[in-house]
Amino acid sequence: MVEKRYSNDEITVVWKPEICAHSTNCWKSLLRVFDPRKRPWINMQGASTERIVETVKKCPSGALSIEPVEREGE
Repeated sequence: MVEKRYSNDEITVVWKPEICAHSTNCWKSLLRVFDPRKRPWINMQGASTERIVETVKKCPSGALSIEPVEREGE
């Protein structure tokens, strides 16, 4: 299964396009981060980590998920 990853200093958003239901929840909630008209379509600098996490939690298909950023030495 294809996974695409987008990171900031704190988290990584994982997107699995094959299971995306295209509900539009993500971009209607936070267009500055999730903009399907742009490439890459996820801009992790578009909002705070907290706002991104809140939006990803609303993904009905589970195509979007959050992972902590792995830091060297951890």
